[in-house]
Amino acid sequence: MQFITDHFMLHNETARTLYEKYAKNMPIYDYHCHLDPKQISENTHFDNITDLWLGGDHYKWRAMRAQGIEEYYITGDASPKEKFRKWAETLENTIGNPLYHWSHLELKMYFDIDTLLTRDNADEVYEYANKYLETHRVTTQSLIESSNVSLICTTDHPNDNLQYHEKSKQQTDFKTAVLPAFRPDDLFKVDQPIFKEFVVELEKLTQKIDSPEALIQAVVQRIDYFHEKGGRLADHGLEEIHYAPYEIEDIRKIFDKALNNASITREEKFQFQTFVLYELSKAYYERQWVMQIHFGAIRNNNTRAFEQLGADAGFDSIRDQENLAYHLNHTLDMMEREGHLPKTILYNLNPVYNDIVGSTIANFQTESGIRSKVQHGAGWWFNDTKQGMLRQMSSLADQGLIQHFVGMLTDSRSFISYSRHDYFRRILCTWIGGLVENGEIPNNDEILKRLIQGICYNNAFHYFKLIEEE
Repeated sequence: MQFITDHFMLHNETARTLYEKYAKNMPIYDYHCHLDPKQISENTHFDNITDLWLGGDHYKWRAMRAQGIEEYYITGDASPKEKFRKWAETLENTIGNPLYHWSHLELKMYFDIDTLLTRDNADEVYEYANKYLETHRVTTQSLIESSNVSLICTTDHPNDNLQYHEKSKQQTDFKTAVLPAFRPDDLFKVDQPIFKEFVVELEKLTQKIDSPEALIQAVVQRIDYFHEKGGRLADHGLEEIHYAPYEIEDIRKIFDKALNNASITREEKFQFQTFVLYELSKAYYERQWVMQIHFGAIRNNNTRAFEQLGADAGFDSIRDQENLAYHLNHTLDMMEREGHLPKTILYNLNPVYNDIVGSTIANFQTESGIRSKVQHGAGWWFNDTKQGMLRQMSSLADQGLIQHFVGMLTDSRSFISYSRHDYFRRILCTWIGGLVENGEIPNNDEILKRLIQGICYNNAFHYFKLIEEE
């Protein structure tokens, strides 16, 4: 049975036309992902579909646990074939979950497999896919190139030496630009031991750090290092957005407490977060960087699982927050009133806050010459679904200018998750096509081409300005 047809997710005639004419063949501008730059530079070969498809994928792990699969077959020491069988058993029960669509899209796009994966044909599909990987010599770079990816921005620790980005850059036969993106999450964890560890390692790379002012100077040195290597984006994974006014003496006391392993209060944590965002925004603005903020996750909720498996194992969920509108507006305003609000993308994990984010960003579109300087980022993580994408885009259209939306990002560790861009484009075309057929958008080729191709690629290309047009 063929499930992924040419018309998959394209629910009206206009959608099919828009997809074929304007969306299908656009390149991918992957400005935020978690791909391993080492694997890219070394052009790692995959000879096993389990390693390629299931390794590190907490989306699939969560579904397998819901199926009642023993952890041994998920993150444990089961053989690749055993793990694949258990995933096949799970997949046939994921109808209604985006994993059902994503997985069959991946099988179709990267292995030319049309059949539905079930427990009954798991062994046959496993052997076929592994044979395909071998005979087609499938590698990280071949997957990127076959996906028509023009640019990748990885997610990199401030203390990273970025050697693998340099190696990729020197490979003349690999055309995709692979650039670093600055991810200083440890800098915000002033209430955790990892903050002190971060400062110690940062000091080895930069200068003596004996004050919060010296800390910022050292971080800016690393920003300049990233800048030299082509980095122009920063990303910040924050649990909550809080604006907490401070005096510099407050920050010095908090900094000293952190280095001396003293307890940090919740209010002090948010004062320090406010201070760091304020200082970093100046550095980003001066260098014309884009600042991204992902917020709204509550992590490692299953204590027993965390003790056994560690972080990023699939036990995170959506967080709520009191007075988000106040804190978000004041955070952006403290940068804006001092004239150093950089280009900014906000990603809220809780979809309840879509309209809060949408109405907030409209308050700060004040720099002439930049279209939608502050962006409402694409549906993220638990919103990376059909309904999540539609909710985010509908809210953005209600509150701002969907015409300038920078579109989809991968936000994944998997080299075959580029199929999600195709998924997004099909959903986009169906949504816009429906509005056209309902008479809510003009059926005008010039308008529709600019809209679809802008959201698929062109808006991101012009917003980030990371590569030149060929």
